[in-house]
Amino acid sequence: MSTIEVYEPAMCCSTGVCGPDVPQELVTFSADLDWLRSRGGDIARVNLASEPTAFAGRPTVVQFLQVSGSEGLPLVLVDGVVAMAGRYPSRDELAKWAGLSPVPAGRPELGLAQSSGDCCGGSGCC
Repeated sequence: MSTIEVYEPAMCCSTGVCGPDVPQELVTFSADLDWLRSRGGDIARVNLASEPTAFAGRPTVVQFLQVSGSEGLPLVLVDGVVAMAGRYPSRDELAKWAGLSPVPAGRPELGLAQSSGDCCGGSGCC
């Protein structure tokens, strides 16, 4: 199974799913990550605000930022190779990269995780 890394712009919390006005693309992407992980997918999510050294430690990411800046994020690497930039991948794209079967049409699987009772899992960022 491939390793997927998603390098995201600076957000108030690790998922961006916090606060009063959450972008739908982040809600959908978070659900898709939960779905992928529940099937054994290997995926890491890296936030520029909270993990800048993870960005600095990846030459591919540093080079991308030098050319595109943080405006080009998110950046998706699959086994260390740039797979996508500028938008979040769909569930089908994640499944393909992870070597999993996509969700059959007409059978939406939300993949939502149990809530810890607040929007940021206790991080206090909201």
